[in-house]
Amino acid sequence: MSCNWGVSKEPTVYGGLWSLLWILKEKEVPRVIEELLSTVQTKMDSKLWWILVILILIPEQGESKRRILKQEECNPEDLKGLTSFKAGIHLDTSNRLKTWVGRNCCKWAGVYCNNSTGRVAELRLPVLDLGWLISLSGTIPSSIGFDLPDLRILILYRNNLTGPIPESIGKLSRLEEILLEVNLLSGSIPASIGNLLNLTRLHLYSNSLSGSIPESLTNLKNLLSLDLHENSLTGHIPEMIGALQGLQELDLSNNLLSGKLPLSIANLTAIHVLYLNMNLLEGEIPFPLNSGEMPSLGFLRLQDNHLTGRIPSNIGNLVSMQRMSLANNRLEGSIPSTLGPLPSEMSSLHNLQSLDLSFNRLNMSSIPKWLGEMPSLCQVFLAGAGIQGNFPELLRTTPSPLLELDLSFNNLIGIIPEWLGNFTRLYRLNLSRNSLDSKIPSTFTSMSKLGVLDLHSNMLSGPIDVVFQIEGRYPNLGTLTYVDLSDNLFSGEIEQIGAGPQTTIRFLNLSNNYLSGRLPDSIAKLFSMWSLDLSYNKLVFGLPESLANVTSLEKLKLQRNRFTGEIPNGFLKLRALKELDLSDNLLVGRIPDGSPISDFPRSSFSGNRGLCGKPLSPCKF
Repeated sequence: MSCNWGVSKEPTVYGGLWSLLWILKEKEVPRVIEELLSTVQTKMDSKLWWILVILILIPEQGESKRRILKQEECNPEDLKGLTSFKAGIHLDTSNRLKTWVGRNCCKWAGVYCNNSTGRVAELRLPVLDLGWLISLSGTIPSSIGFDLPDLRILILYRNNLTGPIPESIGKLSRLEEILLEVNLLSGSIPASIGNLLNLTRLHLYSNSLSGSIPESLTNLKNLLSLDLHENSLTGHIPEMIGALQGLQELDLSNNLLSGKLPLSIANLTAIHVLYLNMNLLEGEIPFPLNSGEMPSLGFLRLQDNHLTGRIPSNIGNLVSMQRMSLANNRLEGSIPSTLGPLPSEMSSLHNLQSLDLSFNRLNMSSIPKWLGEMPSLCQVFLAGAGIQGNFPELLRTTPSPLLELDLSFNNLIGIIPEWLGNFTRLYRLNLSRNSLDSKIPSTFTSMSKLGVLDLHSNMLSGPIDVVFQIEGRYPNLGTLTYVDLSDNLFSGEIEQIGAGPQTTIRFLNLSNNYLSGRLPDSIAKLFSMWSLDLSYNKLVFGLPESLANVTSLEKLKLQRNRFTGEIPNGFLKLRALKELDLSDNLLVGRIPDGSPISDFPRSSFSGNRGLCGKPLSPCKF
């Protein structure tokens, strides 16, 4: 006999019957009626069934009407609590609290009531406008824990709330979610929150909270997400953090936490996201201790701490790992290995997409073979890892196309290989601070998705125009947003800048090279640019008037060149300009009088013997 569970020849009857049973259960119809329906479900015909439905629902509808009428007035206790909350808000640019009039609080903006009890169950007043144009300013009243006993959801994120989180919040025993992130809250995290045993989400990130993380938070066994990042929390991570075995996301990053990582972290069996980066944590990485621990961990950030010791070989047991960053610590030694250059543990990380081991004390000398064979790896960050010799050939045939590659601050020598231009999906390439001494390969023009190119501080030479010939993913529109070719040996004229499709460049640094010739008028086509540094080159002739059309410019550095002529009056249109340096050129004439140009200090114009006017000496003509 085949299984047909849940399938009926009369879905309009039996399917409706089960739906009705559920409705009846939710509406708290006496159990005797449920039992009656259960008894006759296999015997009744459709007419009898519908008669029974009508007999039951008609009085129930009447009861619903009576309940609605009864709810026209807010529960006095809830009314008091909401009124108290409103009194703590001194500015409401969203105008939502203007609806908080009368006594029917269940119809107020952001207030949601339980249909059965009529009590306030949710307070939702978040700000979705990332520009912060609409928000609440004020404090959370200390009485909140006494007047809203049925509150289950508290959402007030992205406002301008100040002051502490009241200790009384711990009396709201039915709370399931507290989302107070991106405010200006201060003080410590109330230990009383540890009493909220139904809590599943606690988000307090991006505030100004201080003090330690209360040990009481480890009582919250139903917690799925704990996010406290970007505060000023101090002290140790609670030793019993591993008791939160249902926790899926833990973010304590960007605080001032110190001490060692608790051993109990390995007990977080459901953890998927673990961010502890940008703290003062020290000691060794204590997890995973054994195979099978933390089986769901996919995203691990431990960068920017003071961690020491070796990278544990057991880290290869984290079979769900997708992105791992251990950068900027004090980890020592080489990549862990027990079976030669390809540890069996590391080879099991088939899901690993991103690996960042930058700026430790690894002294890798060369990239290990296993890294070039990882089936899913597409982001490799090995800055400052002690890699030596020619550009790593093993990267040429990686199973997964590389999207980001950072080999900066190493000891690479020789050429940038032509085959690197075959990485047509590469978005970010950073080879800065090495000793590479070739030209930029012509194949780079095929890297249509390249957005960040950083080759500064090498010994690269030849023309730079190949960079500005990179074809963007869309016609007449580039992809590059960040280009740094400074501190190299590039020479020749700048011909293609602004003439190609790269109109998306926002940061361009070509300083400390041997570039010569005229700065072309086509540079005005880089209309999105906010930082331009061409200093310490051999550029000549006048400053192009068209540069004044790049009104997004915030930084313009042209010092130590051979520019002649006057400063164009059109430069007064550069209203966003915050940093300007035209010093040590051959400029003459009156400095344009007006903001922002004449507001810059003398040092911005010094070394030009022919310049006069504010902020230099007055003109004599």
